[in-house]
Amino acid sequence: MMSRVQKGLVSGFAATVAVSALELANIYGAPMLGIEPWAASFPRLLSVMLQVPDLIVVGWIAHFLVGTVVLGAAFGVLCPKLPTETPESKGILFAVGAFIVMGLTIAPAVGALGGRPVGLFFMQAGFGTLVWMIATHAVYGIVLGNVYGRLVARDRHAHHVTNGATAH
Repeated sequence: MMSRVQKGLVSGFAATVAVSALELANIYGAPMLGIEPWAASFPRLLSVMLQVPDLIVVGWIAHFLVGTVVLGAAFGVLCPKLPTETPESKGILFAVGAFIVMGLTIAPAVGALGGRPVGLFFMQAGFGTLVWMIATHAVYGIVLGNVYGRLVARDRHAHHVTNGATAH
């Protein structure tokens, strides 16, 4: 049986992989079609925020660490307390809430700390990036909640009745 934090880590990794596929389609798929990407990718924004704009690999590493370890583990702890019914809606609420907190605190603070300013809700990167960030955070939340819910259900079904009473 996995702890809630372990379920969150697994779910966060799965959700980060799903969003990374969308990011790769935006970064590389659009140019293959002869069009410019319509939004700055989150790994690109992270590399700018971390003051290494020419090293997008640093942004990708940060993207996976935050999506898996920070947000995944936090979701594992907070999921049972979130005020919606389905794991997916809990995931969307959590992920969009995390984006709002990040957009109001971390993104504007980067400029104040000497980094390249990205502005409130990353608006220095344009409105398309804001829309992209909200959409990808919602996708992250759907996958996060779905995988977490499946792991919880799997653990529930794995418990066997002992002497007529369940383990929980």
